[in-house]
Amino acid sequence: MNLLKLLWLVVAVTFVVPAVAQTSVSGKATMTGDSASMNMQILRDKVRADKKLVVAENMQLTDSEASGFWPMYEAYQIDLGKINERMKKLILAYADAYNSGPVTNEVAKKLLEDWLGTQEADVQLMRSYVPKFEKVLPDVKVARYIQIETKIRAIVRYELDSQIPLVE
Repeated sequence: MNLLKLLWLVVAVTFVVPAVAQTSVSGKATMTGDSASMNMQILRDKVRADKKLVVAENMQLTDSEASGFWPMYEAYQIDLGKINERMKKLILAYADAYNSGPVTNEVAKKLLEDWLGTQEADVQLMRSYVPKFEKVLPDVKVARYIQIETKIRAIVRYELDSQIPLVE
């Protein structure tokens, strides 16, 4: 992966994510649902554009590969967006629970189950798209795309997770 592009993406996400979470390490989350939703949408739009640029620059696709890859990439991103929407709702539900005082065991269990469900859906989605990508790309480029996708998402998740306080 082009290290300069990846670094630029990390810097961009670093400045946008704190606006999304607005949670201090020592304090409670202070963001309302509406402003969090708006800021998360800004983050998603920014990451989506930057991500596509990073993917394009690192995939080294031929014209014939590109004609098959990009429509599939867009479909994958739409499906991934549904999982990300679930995660957004989960984060907002956690913020509401966290801001309401100590989180009960029942709420913590529900949040954990919902989080595990998003992780499972994420893996299932990736597994379902690998064979589709293999129809239009050599295996090496499929593996490269999955690596790029995974690295970008790991950076975004790390930045977002670092802003979410531990359950109390």
